[in-house]
Amino acid sequence: MQLHLRTAVAQNYLAVFNAFDEKLFRRLSPPYPKLRLLRFDGSEPGDVVEVELQTGIKSFRWTSLITERSITDREAYFVDQGQELPSPLRLWHHKHLVSKNGAGAIIHDIITYSTGFKLLDVLLYPLMLFQFGMRKPIYRSVFGKV
Repeated sequence: MQLHLRTAVAQNYLAVFNAFDEKLFRRLSPPYPKLRLLRFDGSEPGDVVEVELQTGIKSFRWTSLITERSITDREAYFVDQGQELPSPLRLWHHKHLVSKNGAGAIIHDIITYSTGFKLLDVLLYPLMLFQFGMRKPIYRSVFGKV
């Protein structure tokens, strides 16, 4: 299942892309489940980001490996690929793409996920849309509204 969210912001695409650091990662974390950051190497291939999802009842480990990164004169992106995922997820691929949009930029969150069960993927879609949709006002606050 794929989810593609777009957020237009006022800053230049390279300034936006270069701001994807630990500080922004923490700001983008949803209020629930709580995230405890265990490791944040960065966004270069080979870097690892590891969190513990704390539900209040049980904790789950989520580890992602940065597998790709590219910067051109029109766009920049990096990909985090899930290595250790909380159940029921079996596949996670998140492309963080920032494209040029005039003097500003568009931030794309392109997420491909799978539980291995199509019906469950469909049922999770509204939750994924909600969780990642919460990033839009944060992006606009940090990088300026268009």
